[in-house]
This record gives sequence, C-alpha cells and structure tokens, in this order.
Amino acid sequence: MRGILLAGGSGTRLYPLTRAVSKQLMPVYDKPMVYYPLTTLMLAGIREILVISTPDDTPLFQRLLGDGSQWGLTLSYAVQARPEGLAQAFIVGSKFVREEPVCLILGDNIFYGHGLPDVLRETATMTSGARIFGYGIRDPERYGVLAFDASGHLSDIVEKPANPPSRYAVPGIYFYDGTVVDRARSLTPSARGELEITDLNRLYLREGLLGATKLGRGVAWFDTGTYESLLEAAIFMEVLEKRQGIKVACPEEIAFRLGYIGREEVLRMASSYKNDYGRYLCEVVESGEDQWK
Repeated sequence: MRGILLAGGSGTRLYPLTRAVSKQLMPVYDKPMVYYPLTTLMLAGIREILVISTPDDTPLFQRLLGDGSQWGLTLSYAVQARPEGLAQAFIVGSKFVREEPVCLILGDNIFYGHGLPDVLRETATMTSGARIFGYGIRDPERYGVLAFDASGHLSDIVEKPANPPSRYAVPGIYFYDGTVVDRARSLTPSARGELEITDLNRLYLREGLLGATKLGRGVAWFDTGTYESLLEAAIFMEVLEKRQGIKVACPEEIAFRLGYIGREEVLRMASSYKNDYGRYLCEVVESGEDQWK
C-alpha cells in the first residue's frame, strides 16, 4: 500500500501564525507537525509516500524531509496549485497511486494510542473497497459524522450536521483500493467548489464497499487546525514524553524498530542533534528495548 500525506491549504484559521509558514511545519511540542502523520503512515507499514503541498511550501517540505532514504522510506512530492477539496489529492497524485491501494492522511491530524499500530497495519492489508474510522467526540457537528442503522451497520456519512446522527466523527485518515483515482475523477464539485472526501466515501458506501472502524477510548486524535487544538496537542505530547521517557512520532526510532535502518544510521543522525532529541536516539540504540508501540 502507498501513502499520500496532504499538507496543503493556507491555514487561515491559524493566522497570523501561518502567514509565512505552512501549518504542517508548525511545531507540536518538539517536532514539526508533519512528523506525526508521516510516522502514522510508517506505523501502518507504508514506505512509499507522496507529500502534496502548495507551490510555496513544497520546497520547504523537501528541505525538511528529503527523499526519505534516511528513514528507509521513498518520499516524492506533488504540488496542489489550489485547495479544491481533500479528494483532489487522488487526482493530483494519480501517477503516484496508479491502481494500487492507498492511504490518505491529513497533515494536520495527529493520532496516538496503544494498539493503534496494529489497527493500522491490519487495515493497510486491504485490497478492495475502502475503510474509514470513527472517533467519539463531544462536538461531532464540526466534522463528517457516521450514521448507523438499527443493526449498527454504517448507513450514511453526514457532513457537519446540525443534529449529528452519532457522536462518531470521521478523522483525517482514509484507506482506499486501487479504484479511488477513477472514483475521485467522477466527483462533482460541491457548492463550495471542492471535491469532498465525504462524497468519495459515499460512492463506496452506496456499493457496499465502505467499512468503518471505531477507535477506542485509548486512542487520542487531534485535528490541529485551531490555536486551542494546536496547544492541546503540544501539551499532551509534552506530558506523555516527559512522564514515560519516550518520544512520540520519532521517525528515526520507528525506522530503526521496524528494521528499515540500522544502528549506525541512527547514531549518525543523532550526532547532528546537539540536544535531548539526539540523546534520545542514542538511548534507543543502546537500550534495545521495544518501547515504541
């Protein structure tokens, strides 16, 4: 399975913070925001990843992430000239996707939780249909919301409903089969002129090809598009990392634990960090303990 990391948009909800820098390059505690969705894809076992961003920001992502080889990945880049809907990512990335299964993750979505890597890896083995997730929150009316029938089966997805049919919002990670590009091309722009991801999901749903997995109470999800959520995510990561002595969304560690890179590669990268991040990478190599899951 391939991965698309969508890091476009203008981030207007975070102005003036994002007037000069992409939202996905903003710090979330001790790492750039983009590290979090990138490592989520890594935990799903995905190593070929396309980063889509704006004409101005794409060179900055290339400077930060490179070609991914330092982490045992293959990263490529594509430009989204105008933000015309999440589903547009599959059209922009059509040559990358070809007709292979693909996971789309939004660059401002952060996931963390025990057992989450297992869920992601299992989902990444799918070869037909599509699968999305549901996350229980207090204010689902801000998102696409899952609706279920009397038997508990997924019956609809309602975009930003005034009266949500459930408390399960759809977070920004989606898994699709190799037909997704053609399906995205068949979409009609919405009233706001965008190719909506909800409309794409409904195409699969109408054919009985869409599944939904409810994420449990032990999983944290942050949509870091506001000042408040950006701060909340940073505080969560600070408390977690200091309390447990680990680092979340550390691509060097994950690549090492998964066997993508070896001891010498980690130590070489650690030597370029004259701070706690570098010291942590040395500890990862020296301890040999499997604490990253």
